[in-house]
Amino acid sequence: MASPTRGSNTTRPASTRASSIPWERCDEPVENHLPVEDIPVLGSRRVARTNGPEVALFRNAEGEVFALLDRCPHKGGPLSQGIVFGRSVACPLHNWTIGLDDGCARAPDEGCTTRFAVKVEAGVVSLDVDELNSLALHPTAGVA
Repeated sequence: MASPTRGSNTTRPASTRASSIPWERCDEPVENHLPVEDIPVLGSRRVARTNGPEVALFRNAEGEVFALLDRCPHKGGPLSQGIVFGRSVACPLHNWTIGLDDGCARAPDEGCTTRFAVKVEAGVVSLDVDELNSLALHPTAGVA
């Protein structure tokens, strides 16, 4: 699927919009998981955290799950509100294409946001609490 056109006023169906329902607090060791089906296909789910910046979980059409800092490296737009296509997400502010696998903007744009390790086992998505907490200590890390 091609990247959305810059400046396009694309509206996603409700089923693919980012979920704004708070996820279990992932800054506590016992609550760092989410059923994969809670992340919409071609959509995202924002991780509500009490400590540090928000993280967005994305799921593409192939069922792959990715986690990025919910902040575009360009102007800080909420990537969780972007359009997911292939292994990328288009920032909702200026349509920068960000790779879900590495958190980096695609040419000709430059910059990266923080990417987090994701583990999916038996239909449950897990994030590394220590990795998330390290970002909470340095909230501007990963922002170009």
